[in-house]
Amino acid sequence: MNIELSRKRASDLRELLLRWEEICVPQIDLVATALIEVLLKGNKILICGNGGSAADSQHFAAELVGTLIKENRRIGLAAISLTTDSSILTAYSNDYSFEEVFARQVEAIGISGDALVLISTSGNSKNCLQAMKKARSLGIVTIALTGQAGQLVQECDLSITVPSSNTQLIQECHVLTYHVISELIDNAFS
Repeated sequence: MNIELSRKRASDLRELLLRWEEICVPQIDLVATALIEVLLKGNKILICGNGGSAADSQHFAAELVGTLIKENRRIGLAAISLTTDSSILTAYSNDYSFEEVFARQVEAIGISGDALVLISTSGNSKNCLQAMKKARSLGIVTIALTGQAGQLVQECDLSITVPSSNTQLIQECHVLTYHVISELIDNAFS
């Protein structure tokens, strides 16, 4: 019984990866180019998301500050996950609003020319939408990593839209997506 579930999950992912390659690879190229331009200008990349996407935002930031390819001894790149400071997240959310917690951080540390990457499987996370609106008002490039639907896709400057509504498959494709972006960025700074 467990083997069948494993095979089903592998089959589902295999089928999605074919659609991911067709739809997302051109989007990845646009996003990687935009992020490289941001970094070349001396600006930074802010990243946020909730739940598994919060973990992905931290993972993505780590790949940029460190490097995806260990043998690549490039310079450290300015990337910050807005999900890592538990005091900011809990104090601001408790005293004001969880919906505004990322927007407040964007307001505090974001400047024109930066980029904000919003990771949301639904594309409708309220705190990501508020952060996107704040970023746009500050002249920050907005980029969404989502599933096949959602308001972020329509309102961000750029998006990478995994063609699925299955949360676990979207998240698995998001890891592949930001790993490819990280490798493209690594290559640009080698």
